[in-house]
Amino acid sequence: MTIRILIADDHAVVRQGLAMFLGLDAELEVIGQAENGAEALKMAHELKPDVVLMDLLMPVMDGITAIAAIRRELPETEVVAVTSVLEDASVVGAVRAGAIGYLLKDTKADELCRAIKAAAAGQVQLSPQAAARLMREVRAPESPETLTERETDVLRLLARGKANKEVAHALSIGEKTVKTHVSNILAKLGVQSRTQAALHAVRIGLVPAEELAER
Repeated sequence: MTIRILIADDHAVVRQGLAMFLGLDAELEVIGQAENGAEALKMAHELKPDVVLMDLLMPVMDGITAIAAIRRELPETEVVAVTSVLEDASVVGAVRAGAIGYLLKDTKADELCRAIKAAAAGQVQLSPQAAARLMREVRAPESPETLTERETDVLRLLARGKANKEVAHALSIGEKTVKTHVSNILAKLGVQSRTQAALHAVRIGLVPAEELAER
């Protein structure tokens, strides 16, 4: 099954370059290109992509605002932030808005493809350094609802960087059921992304920090 991708970047050259790279992988299909956040949001509604690659600095509507809107309105679509600067404010802003992943524009093509496939599979990918930085900056959910035992099991595996398929296998449930549990977990914790849920899992001691997204 191909992963359908929408690219949002205000530079045509970057969009075309990304589309060309990604087009070489048979599992990936670029279904649209947007030149600002507002266009990305509109196209995401029309095309229902699996993954959006979102530049952060764009005119009309910036990437962080667009990420928040897409995650709120289209929770099935995962967003990977792609930027030229790895500064704390943009990393934190993107994750707070609901991005599942965060990549630099100089990322090698094969790493980019891997990150897109991981995002589509629901995998949280965080280096320990990024996790430590985010733990400090991304607020803990305020009085979250209690998770059921099964939701806690799902959250534990998700925080360890397991894909939906791996979670399903480990708990002997269907992938669709995993997705339903994840939606419920995000709603109960009041967060927008699996990455935020994973940080919460570390915060409450469900998963040791060194096991976060271990791969």
